[in-house]
Amino acid sequence: MKKAIVIGSGFGGLAIACRLRAIEYEVTVLEKQTNLGGRARTLSHNGFDYDAGPTVITAPYLINELYELLGENSRDYFNLLKVEPFYRFLFHDDTYFDYGSSLKRMLSEIGTKYSRKDAHGYIKLLKHSKRIFNTAYLKLSDYPFESLNSMTPYIPELLKIQFYKSVHSSVKKFLDNPNLIKALSMHPLLVGGNPYTTTSIYLLIQYLEWKWGVYYAEGGTRSIVNGFEKLFRKKDINFETNCEVLNIEQHNNNIKKVITNKRIFQADLVVSNADPSYFYQSILKRAPKKIFNKPFMLKHSMGLFVLYFSTKKQYDDVKHHTIIFNKRHKDLLDDIFDRKVYITDPSLYLHRPAATDKKNVQNDSDSFYVLAPVANNESKINWNEKGAEFSEHIISILSDKILPNLKENIIDKFFVTPDYFEFNLNSFKGSGFGIQPIFRQSAYFRYSNKSNELDNLYFVGAGSHPGAGVPGVISSAKVTEKLILKYHG
Repeated sequence: MKKAIVIGSGFGGLAIACRLRAIEYEVTVLEKQTNLGGRARTLSHNGFDYDAGPTVITAPYLINELYELLGENSRDYFNLLKVEPFYRFLFHDDTYFDYGSSLKRMLSEIGTKYSRKDAHGYIKLLKHSKRIFNTAYLKLSDYPFESLNSMTPYIPELLKIQFYKSVHSSVKKFLDNPNLIKALSMHPLLVGGNPYTTTSIYLLIQYLEWKWGVYYAEGGTRSIVNGFEKLFRKKDINFETNCEVLNIEQHNNNIKKVITNKRIFQADLVVSNADPSYFYQSILKRAPKKIFNKPFMLKHSMGLFVLYFSTKKQYDDVKHHTIIFNKRHKDLLDDIFDRKVYITDPSLYLHRPAATDKKNVQNDSDSFYVLAPVANNESKINWNEKGAEFSEHIISILSDKILPNLKENIIDKFFVTPDYFEFNLNSFKGSGFGIQPIFRQSAYFRYSNKSNELDNLYFVGAGSHPGAGVPGVISSAKVTEKLILKYHG
């Protein structure tokens, strides 16, 4: 039986491990951290468990497929709960808008709070999103782009859906109200992009959410990861934690050995779920052959500052997903993505799992995490000096906008900064999502799912095609499996 080594256990690594086992590889997953999950791992602190990363689950069929490939039913391993509404958007003027769950109710809310014109405009926007979805998701999300020519057949349709426009400018074409435009162009931030520069292809996320819904795993995203761990044990997929890859040995353009801090692993095939920018620099110690992936060509996503906390008070009126917009919008995003400076007025994403899942009520308390997009570590911000100060800015905003008397009610808290992403998760320059989802870093222009440098090296995860987000990284494993079957089948 051929031996496959999977480096990293984010959702991309978990997915490709299942697919390789299904085609009868002997699979070993190597994970640097103490537990599986990558960005989706569990963080424990003072008796509380927190989901470290992704909390929005969409297109759940992609996860179900992995279990079905191995003759199992995902419902025997974890349970998904519908999140309603999908998001609450809270604006600087203290108004709010609930997005998702019932389209009829949402259109009524738009008509009442904003205008009938915007309600009709949203219907047109959703139809436009569906058209993009039908091309960019259904046809291209698991299509292996191996050359520039492989994109040629899709150029006419890409031109029709105006891929060259940004998400923000596309939304603005359909809507008038500035708050609505902010809210309904925010999806690129969920995958590491600036709405003002991310290709409008990512408008497909809106239709995707309506088509399959937005979910949260009962017991936390960690229950999905725990489910995969149980599946691995049952299906003889090997995994080792506390096992960091340090180097490789190659012969005749093939990786033969993967060298870790524990021992050396023999390999017929290697799939990296690590950030490709990090992997090329630190493990392969060379630049990619593809010109579009040369370091000087790449633009990396923003960094993330995440504050985890629990309160003795239960804030029952707070929705599961709340996005709090600062008054500054484009200028704030320019500070983060382009100028890369320290900010004190972040927009925030607040995650309150107990709104959907009462199993997340721990120690009779309410548990949260709040995420602030910040500049990545190209900024040279010293987070050892600024971290505590920045967390106080966040607590002040939350207390003022949504969680009154927060400071007095906090019983547990800690935070992670872009340094955690860079040094713990091996993400280049502490970027939260790898390279940005701009057009010149999409499809063929993204990192290749099959290495151009070594014959038996492949990639999955946010840096490869189709990109970041749970559906994206799981779909990347479908792309990579097709290439493995083509070249190593």
